[in-house]
Amino acid sequence: MKEELFISGRHLEKIDPHLEIWEFPISLYLFLGGLAAGILIFSSIVVLLNKEDKFPSAARWTPILVPIAIVIGLIALIFDLSHKLYVWQLYTTIRIESPMSWGAWVLLVITPLSFLWVFSYIRDLFPGLDWKLPVLYKFETFVREHKKFIAMLLIPLCIILGIYTGILLSAFNSRPLWNNAILGPLFLTSGLSTGAAAIILFSKSEYEKHLFSKIDVVLIIIEIGLIIHMVMGYYAGSEAHIDAISVLMNGDFSFIFFVILMGLGLIVPLLLEVFELLGLKMSVIIPAILVLIGGLVFRILMVDAGQLTRILY
Repeated sequence: MKEELFISGRHLEKIDPHLEIWEFPISLYLFLGGLAAGILIFSSIVVLLNKEDKFPSAARWTPILVPIAIVIGLIALIFDLSHKLYVWQLYTTIRIESPMSWGAWVLLVITPLSFLWVFSYIRDLFPGLDWKLPVLYKFETFVREHKKFIAMLLIPLCIILGIYTGILLSAFNSRPLWNNAILGPLFLTSGLSTGAAAIILFSKSEYEKHLFSKIDVVLIIIEIGLIIHMVMGYYAGSEAHIDAISVLMNGDFSFIFFVILMGLGLIVPLLLEVFELLGLKMSVIIPAILVLIGGLVFRILMVDAGQLTRILY
């Protein structure tokens, strides 16, 4: 028989405190949500500016990823739920103070709109398409005619979606690494950056690639600034916040934070895109891929590291 002496209930598994572990499906859900929001924001702006022919990747091709990303993200979210059969109960009420309620309802609206957005370009994507049913032709015509109205709906909804992916974490008071108001704008900026990177990957126009490289440079600089601001805020906070940020600065996740996220995910693609904009022959594909990888790593890092931090009282 093995005897153990407990003098405190602290740090005992499932005693003080205990939350269900969020694993990779939640990180994937947050990443795909931010990616979808970023792509649709750029696509909607292009349409409202009547620049569809000038930026075909942003307007037509890259948005194909959005409904796919949203569906995969929702599947990942449902997979992580403990009571999957009761997910419908999220839609029996609206709680303004609940980030999850905001996310559930916003996704409920964005998901069909993303399918309509792709459907509005179905004839551009498949020029030889011939509808056998007149009702489908009429519906396509209706959607195309109201494309700008859909764009005006998508921009604020996608901004909310991008911010929500960060607020979902920051609403947890018991996790000091998450409980930071900067996460909302930071996740939105990261989502816009990954959206710009996806547009670059799909684009065949050098002008379009060049423009979105410029946009991505600005977004990466903003993202780095927000991360620095976040870190400084933790060090100016309570002991719990200082302990929390130490997980990233000199703890188990410091290598991932400094080398993979800040180095390969932000600084390296920033430098490569700047060199390309200065006229050096650099492929924009590599920095775009690094930005996408960095966006996913950022979500994994924050979700996993945040669960190691807590406020003991």
